[in-house]
Amino acid sequence: MIRENERLFNNFLNIFDVTLTLLAFVLAYYIRIFTVSGNLIYSKEYITLALLIIPSWFVLLKIINVQTFHRAKSYSIILFEYFLIVVFGLSILFLFIFVFKLNSISRLALLIFGILDIFLLFTSRIFVHFILKKYRKKGYISKNIILIVDKSSVNFISKMAGKSEWGFKITGLITNSEIIIDKFGDKFNILPENTDIEKLIDNHVVDELIYCKNEFEINNVKTLIYSCQEVGVAFRLQSDFFNLIASKSHLNYFGETPVLTFANTPSNYIALKIKKIFDICFSFFVIIFLSPLFLTLSIIIKLSSSGPVFFKQTRVGKRGRNFSLYKFRTMVVNAEELKEKLQAQNEVDGPVFKIKDDPRVTKIGAFLRKTSLDELPQFFNVLKGDMSIVGARPPVPQEVKQYERWQLRRLSMKPGITCIWQVSGRNEIGFDEWMRLDLEYIDNWSLKLDIILILKTINTIFRRTGY
Repeated sequence: MIRENERLFNNFLNIFDVTLTLLAFVLAYYIRIFTVSGNLIYSKEYITLALLIIPSWFVLLKIINVQTFHRAKSYSIILFEYFLIVVFGLSILFLFIFVFKLNSISRLALLIFGILDIFLLFTSRIFVHFILKKYRKKGYISKNIILIVDKSSVNFISKMAGKSEWGFKITGLITNSEIIIDKFGDKFNILPENTDIEKLIDNHVVDELIYCKNEFEINNVKTLIYSCQEVGVAFRLQSDFFNLIASKSHLNYFGETPVLTFANTPSNYIALKIKKIFDICFSFFVIIFLSPLFLTLSIIIKLSSSGPVFFKQTRVGKRGRNFSLYKFRTMVVNAEELKEKLQAQNEVDGPVFKIKDDPRVTKIGAFLRKTSLDELPQFFNVLKGDMSIVGARPPVPQEVKQYERWQLRRLSMKPGITCIWQVSGRNEIGFDEWMRLDLEYIDNWSLKLDIILILKTINTIFRRTGY
């Protein structure tokens, strides 16, 4: 629920920013009329330009991701992000004016608009940022972190505890230091250094493990890194000496404090942003373009059998967070009740349940599954931010409970509508091999790989190999 509210809030901020941008455009028009000598001729071209601003700024806001408040983002970064949005946005407008020869548009009015837009957006966002800090101080939208500390970590712990607006919730301090115990024992859960960290991570919701002891054993740190990587938990190292460098590490900052993050998931910022933009644009295009098909299938499903048009099921997303996945309903209403009676006929090993000629599937449902049309509503999941176009298929919670520890790492990236398993003869592949294919995708992810998998998926759909 918290994640859904956060997503709705971010979408509202985007809409609010676009509204402010349109207000800045109108104000710039009137400022140009009343403060600059010379007549400004009214033209419908200004309305055309205003309509262009709406999608342009909306997409740019998504690309730059200003609406997401990073834990330690400074005001200067926010100003720079809005500056980029306005610069790129004005470039789009000037290009549009040049291509379509909108000669009645005042270039000076556009420059005034750009200055006003930056001012309004930045000022409003600082106000919202202030409110959000208050919101996070109350413990909402927090990340659970565990710190491995010694007596040299007092300042770092105090900073993390004092910056409640960053949204980090310290759920445990692992230490034997009497100084730490005396100072923080009444504030945080203190765990001894011999704590089984693997079991701690497995049995509790842990988003990050931060090692901030001044002196440490390399082998101990390596074990922790591998243990976190195995299940996709971020490992951060805060130390004066960064003498442990891994191929998949990068430097972050909590305020002015440097920490080295180890995560064996894709970290190419630009490529991941492009993937996100593609997800949004492609999903929006599919939903609009195929809306007649959506309507037709909805009517057929409703007329062919009793029950709702859509099937909603709880699935597990990135880092074990649950969300509601949407599909066109392909089974009878009491399908879950009948599942227990059919367990003996399961044709897939591991915790997954699949039957080729499943008696619970309706006639229209069999066609939808064969053509993969039942998956179409998941593009709404992509727009909501729960899923991506390409990524490991989201499992149900009951399956995840039966995962071996190494299989949990497939949850370290956002799940998708299609992946390697989908286009590799999915129903002939064993469960362990399926899990390895998903990890192969995570380890070798690139935009090129996503494009290849999308093309292969289209081919698979036309060959009708799904069930």
